[in-house]
Amino acid sequence: MLPIEGKAPTLKLSLCMSAKFGPYSMPDCFDESFTSDEKLREAYVEFARAYSQLPQERIQQLQFATDKVQLAMGMTFNVYSEGVENERILPLDIIPRIIAHQDWALIRKGLTQRIKALNMFIQDMYHEKRAVTEGVIPQHLLDSCPNYLPACEGLMPPKGIWAHISGTDIIRGGDGEFYVLEDNLRVPSGVSYMLENRELLKRTYPNLFQQLHVEPVYDYSQQLYQMLRSLSNHPDPVVVVLTPGIYNSAYFEHSYLAREMGVELVEGRDLIVKNDKVYMRTTKGPKRVDVIYRRVDDIFLDPKVFRPDSMLGISGLFDAYKAGNVALANAPGTGIADDKVIYAYVPRLIEFYLGEKAIIPNVPTYICEEKEAMEYVLDNISELVVKEANASGGYGMLIGPKSGPEEHDKFRKLIQQNPRNYIAQPTISLSTVPTLVDGAVEGRHVDLRPFILYGDQIEVVPGGLTRVALKRGSLVVNSSQGGGSKDTWVLGAPADHEE
Repeated sequence: MLPIEGKAPTLKLSLCMSAKFGPYSMPDCFDESFTSDEKLREAYVEFARAYSQLPQERIQQLQFATDKVQLAMGMTFNVYSEGVENERILPLDIIPRIIAHQDWALIRKGLTQRIKALNMFIQDMYHEKRAVTEGVIPQHLLDSCPNYLPACEGLMPPKGIWAHISGTDIIRGGDGEFYVLEDNLRVPSGVSYMLENRELLKRTYPNLFQQLHVEPVYDYSQQLYQMLRSLSNHPDPVVVVLTPGIYNSAYFEHSYLAREMGVELVEGRDLIVKNDKVYMRTTKGPKRVDVIYRRVDDIFLDPKVFRPDSMLGISGLFDAYKAGNVALANAPGTGIADDKVIYAYVPRLIEFYLGEKAIIPNVPTYICEEKEAMEYVLDNISELVVKEANASGGYGMLIGPKSGPEEHDKFRKLIQQNPRNYIAQPTISLSTVPTLVDGAVEGRHVDLRPFILYGDQIEVVPGGLTRVALKRGSLVVNSSQGGGSKDTWVLGAPADHEE
């Protein structure tokens, strides 16, 4: 009998179970499968039982086959620092990350609250700026935010929604509580890996999904498609996915989503604007486009309005958008909410716009442009994580305890030169989950990126992309920094719809 958290009698794991899926040496952090006294948490009981019955040779075969399928499917990405020709898979660990039903209910409620408030914030910043005039957020943060686009002032996106697709990164701290690490509202990536990870794990454990009542994610692409269609007043709108091209690190995802939705994948050169309307070049002549799911950053969308040297966008696109002749998802200007300095104000923004306390709190954050905070960061940099305000992918970041004096001094100088561009946070030991490492189960640190669709209603996809730091002791989960991924199983009630 397996020991289950909170249930009696409590027994220690058998030696047989321990050899396969038993307690491992855990650092001083919260482990999602075992309690501190080596009891198996209830959410993992059935999976651990099934996993322990697999022969070791079969486990190795399953992991090997998963890697090969990823390569065969083209589930690769480029690491820019290593050159565009060096493609990698995002390693998928065959042990899923399992989230209990009650934990997911909290996450869903918290993310719904957060995306409502962020959408209201973006709308406010390009219109009345009430949060500024009432002292919730300083005006100079907007003036110095590189993702604030003056061209969007007064803009009203379809249905008043700015961020239609978002991915909010969540961690679990040493206290077992969930925290928001950052918001991603411009062009969040990773959802294709969530979907394909699920398909691969369904082949690996075909009977467990029904047995454990794992919440489905298979319909995400159709939910996305219907949400995009809802942005247009046309009875049968033409939807396209706009990609920067094959050399973009997320090109696999762009092509995957276009294929799954049954729409065209286009580059900027495939689209033209005439009389404030967007057309797609086809072999049968120009075809009107009504909705663009753009995977191109704001400043590259239209060389007439933003960067004149952009080769990725479409000249005149912004005028067509303002005229209401084409919908863009996400709306231009949403990047203001990606700024990590503005992130620090989100709990206050939730209270200001919704009159509620944040359900999922932020990680405590020091804003380096504030004098006292900067002095504290400079004095304690060896104990903190320092982040560049608008960097992503694990770049522009210092993990103080994992860095030496030379790196500490470098970031001190960067902060002093441009304090607006940096925040700092305490080094939080991310929760660990069981991970297959060289044939053995070991704990590795993870975060979670759930995906949220905002159309006629808000849908939080049950699961998301779990990113895992594959190196022992590492807290950096980003794929560009050597991280991997896991399928995320949200357990439903037995009566829930089964996948």
